Amino acid sequence: MGLSASKRVVRHLQASPQFSSDCSSVYADCLSLSQHAFAGIKPYQLYSAVEQLHRVLYRSLPLISKWVPHTPGRDRVDRAFRSVIRSRGAGSTAVQEEDTVLDEAEFEELASEVFAECIASNMEREALKKVAVGAVGIGGVGAVVKPGNGVLVAAIAAFALGVGIDLYVRFDG
Repeated sequence: MGLSASKRVVRHLQASPQFSSDCSSVYADCLSLSQHAFAGIKPYQLYSAVEQLHRVLYRSLPLISKWVPHTPGRDRVDRAFRSVIRSRGAGSTAVQEEDTVLDEAEFEELASEVFAECIASNMEREALKKVAVGAVGIGGVGAVVKPGNGVLVAAIAAFALGVGIDLYVRFDG
């Protein structure tokens, strides 16, 4: 699914008022839990914040309930955190990651990146499963019918293209 699929998913999430509202709600909860001791969310709070956001989004956003059945892993959250920090330009300064806090906009950026990566990778996994099963089925029919090799390759390629287009067109529904 590559970069373009991720960017499309990020744009879809960021354009969703429900996603923004849920991110704001979880952000406010995190500040409340830390009794507003920090100006934002600290790195050690991110995974539990993403867990909480997943629980909320799973019920309210069909895109998440369909493509992200489980909470994203810590590695994805950490990767997204480093990406947000790099995009802010603080990665080159002497500021330690532990001292960094994310404001609400950065938290929403982190969340959209985490969930977009999960959605894109799960869509890719689904496409590969469908193409593999379809290729085996087409190959089985080809073994019985015995058309030329070119016909089998063309049929498998057409099937793979159809699977890709199908997922691209209806990724959110």
